Amino acid sequence: MSNSNLDFEKPIMELERRIRELESKSQERHTDLLALQQMRETLHNLIGEIFSKLTAWERVQVARHPERPQTQDYLASIFDDFVELHGDRYFQDDPAIKSGLARIDGRTAIVIGQHKGKDTRQRLAANYGMPNPEGYRKALRLMKFAEKMRFPVICLIDTPGAFPGVGAEERGQFSAIAVNLMEMARLKTRVIGVILGEGGSGGALGIGVVDRLLMMENAWFSVISPEGCAAILFKSSDKEKIAEAAEALKLTSTDLVRLGVIDEIIPEPVGGAHRDPRRAAQTLKTILTRHLVELEAMSLEEVLEQRYKKWRSIGEVTRDTA
Repeated sequence: MSNSNLDFEKPIMELERRIRELESKSQERHTDLLALQQMRETLHNLIGEIFSKLTAWERVQVARHPERPQTQDYLASIFDDFVELHGDRYFQDDPAIKSGLARIDGRTAIVIGQHKGKDTRQRLAANYGMPNPEGYRKALRLMKFAEKMRFPVICLIDTPGAFPGVGAEERGQFSAIAVNLMEMARLKTRVIGVILGEGGSGGALGIGVVDRLLMMENAWFSVISPEGCAAILFKSSDKEKIAEAAEALKLTSTDLVRLGVIDEIIPEPVGGAHRDPRRAAQTLKTILTRHLVELEAMSLEEVLEQRYKKWRSIGEVTRDTA
C-alpha cells in the first residue's frame, strides 16, 4: 500500500482509506468480514482496471514514483554478497553509479546500476541519478575487468539522463558516453541490461549497449524526456503538450518491444512495482536468470554476432525511389 499517490491513483487511495477505517472498526465491533473482503476484491479490480489503461505520460509518472524500487533495492533482494567497487582511476568516484561484484544463483557477475537515492540527502549525493563522466568511466573499468575474468555484466538502468553541468562537460561527458558505446559493442563477455524506471537518452545508453535489453512494465526509454520534447517541439510546459509528446515518443515497454528495441517486458505486480517490491524483485530475478542461462549456452562468437545484429537492426531507412 503506497503512501505517495499519483493523480490517477486517487480513487485507489480513497478506497484504501475506507478499507483501513473498516479494518479498525472490525477489531472493535466485529464488523462484517464478508463486506471487508468484498471491498478488498473491489480494490484489487480497481487497481487492475486503472493500471491497464495508463497513458504513456502516466507510465512515466509511475516510473518516477518516489517509492518505486531502485538499484539499491534490487541489489539487496536479487543479488548475494555484493561488494561495491569505487572510482574511475582518473578523477573521483561517482555515487550516481553503484557497481561491484555480486552473485546471482551461484554465478559471479559484475553489476552496474544507476542510483537515484531514497531521501534528499542521498539524492543530492547521487545527483538525482544523473551520472557524471567519471561514473561512466567507472562502469567501463568494471566491464573491462568482467571481460578479463569472463564474468557476465548486468546493467541496471534508471536515470533521467547524464548530468549536463559545466563541470561534467569540461571533464568529457560526451566522450565518456561515446567510448562506452564503442567498447560495449565489442565487449567480449555476456551483457544484460534492465531498464528499471527511467531510461533517459545517452545517460541510459552509456551502460545500455547489451546483448539482451529487458524493461520493467512501467518503465520508459527514450532519446528525450516528454518535458524536454514538449519544450522543443511545442515551446510549452503545458501538461497536455507533455502528454502528447509522451505518446509521440513511443517510450513505453509495449511500444519498444513492438519496435524491436527491447527484448522482453518484465511484468510488474498489479498497481506497479512500488506496491509490491518483493514480488517485482522475484519476477525480475527469474527472467534475468533465464537470459543469463541462455547466453551462457551460446559461444562468445555467437553472442557478439547477435549483439551486432541486434543494434544494427533497430530503426528503419526509407528511400525515395522516384
